[in-house]
Amino acid sequence: MKLLVFGSVNIDHVYQLPHFVREGETLASAAYHKNEGGKGTNQAIALAKAGMDVWFAGAIGQDGLFMRDYLKEFGINTEELRVLDVPTGHAVIQVNAKGENSIILYGGANQKITPSMISETLEHFSSSDCLLMQNEISCGKELLEAAAEKGVFIVLNPSPVSEQMLSWPLHLVDLFILNEVEGKDLTGEIEPERILDVLTERYPKARIVLTLGSQGSVYASGRERMTQHAFTVPTVDTTAAGDTFTGYFLSSLLKEKNVGHALFTASVASSITVTRHGAGRSIPGVEEVQAACDSKLG
Repeated sequence: MKLLVFGSVNIDHVYQLPHFVREGETLASAAYHKNEGGKGTNQAIALAKAGMDVWFAGAIGQDGLFMRDYLKEFGINTEELRVLDVPTGHAVIQVNAKGENSIILYGGANQKITPSMISETLEHFSSSDCLLMQNEISCGKELLEAAAEKGVFIVLNPSPVSEQMLSWPLHLVDLFILNEVEGKDLTGEIEPERILDVLTERYPKARIVLTLGSQGSVYASGRERMTQHAFTVPTVDTTAAGDTFTGYFLSSLLKEKNVGHALFTASVASSITVTRHGAGRSIPGVEEVQAACDSKLG
């Protein structure tokens, strides 16, 4: 099996603030960091750190060539990462005193993905492979349809949910990994159980993983439900927590075929990530996660 992440590459500008900037307010930042980011990038790194062989497809500008080298650091195949004559995507991230974040996103090269790029990339993949995608690049609908036609196993992290995404053929998705906000945006429901009920009814072939922050996570497949509590740790920065969970859950699921173990491993991994600043570099490696899992089990 080959694992393809077709997603975003961003340059993150991170500002440490006492609170999120309010309307009309000018607020001094206590610290500034320039980090490598993008949901696609972070999730690819999480998968690679979890021990998977990862291919990455997407687009950067000349200003983002260092991001290609960054992905290669983790052993990720970047043959399908294109360099375009536009700026690389970037994000402005506010991190408050509680470690919570607020993000402004500029698409840049991420929004220049074309159907022909998708077709060229998918020529290298078959029905025995897996695709992980998000919603930070253009032509998401075309990517979903082309991957389904190939018969690959499709995993969607619907982030961010947009009006355009609501028109996608989401019935083609095999596995959704999403948080409460995304669940509400897709279903109009607030209660986690209702979100799961609506999604499983609407997309009966799909499996669902709903993350609930400090309340843990829930897996649903039809009427089946499985829960996993979150681990309480000192929180520094939640920026890559969800991406870590996604990468470690999917890796564990594909390798072990055990949902309970995958939920547990992903929860442990994300609890380590939030104790550190940054995005991809804050994600723990597989040996560290395994040691933490062993410690918690006994």
